[in-house]
Amino acid sequence: MFLHAEARSSPARLCSLAAFLGLLVLGACAHDAARGRGSAEAMDVPAAHRTRLVVMGMIHGEHRTSARYSTAVIADAIERIGPDVVLCEIPPDRLVIAQAEFARTGTITEPRVRVFPEYVDVLFPLSRARTFEIVPCAAWSKPMSDDRAAKLEAWRTTRPAESAEVEAADKRSEARLAAESAKVGLTPDDPLFIHTDLYDAITKEGLEPYDRLFNEDLGAGGWTNINVAHYALIEKALDAQRDTGRTVLIMFGAGHKTWFMDHLRQRTDVELIDARQYFAR
Repeated sequence: MFLHAEARSSPARLCSLAAFLGLLVLGACAHDAARGRGSAEAMDVPAAHRTRLVVMGMIHGEHRTSARYSTAVIADAIERIGPDVVLCEIPPDRLVIAQAEFARTGTITEPRVRVFPEYVDVLFPLSRARTFEIVPCAAWSKPMSDDRAAKLEAWRTTRPAESAEVEAADKRSEARLAAESAKVGLTPDDPLFIHTDLYDAITKEGLEPYDRLFNEDLGAGGWTNINVAHYALIEKALDAQRDTGRTVLIMFGAGHKTWFMDHLRQRTDVELIDARQYFAR
């Protein structure tokens, strides 16, 4: 379930690790953010001024094939949320290119953006009639993606036992997602299931071997490392909204959600809003 849509197109693969590759913009502040010591933690903002924060987990390419979580469903949810700011899984330099392309032609060909239908088919078109600001918060780059892919492929031969453990955990997570969602009459790609603590717990468990065995050796593209880098950008964007009472929407791969939520819950300047209310049928 955790490989990127560019590398694996099966609809059952709901999250993507290769889209999680990134630029490790680390420093002291990024490490502090990862440990929950963001600059907002010490400042208790009055309830009326707290940022209203919605975290929406994306399934990337599967949005084009999922009946439960289609691009039309995303568009409707965004309209209901009415965000002032959208934090997206696009690197800053790629967003500049994509926005220029969209303004000029109405389409996006930038290769690191066009793979995300939630942006190409939904967010950018909605921006024509809406005034929300799009803030890029992805720390990955193509060289890092290529480096990670090459290492993982090589390790299938040079580190077979560890690679097998990662793959087995992936398959167990898929099975658990299917079984647990079925218990409540949903499917694994349903946003009413994706936006639950149970989904996050299963995702976290499934990624544990990958993180434990490969994070350090993957360097900037490792699971913890890339989440630290992503979150540093997210935290900077949230700090800029402090004490405004505005509504911020985070749109990132669903696999990241468990990592982000653990840290966002430690902020005292935001009010976390349950995303499920925007998908009510």
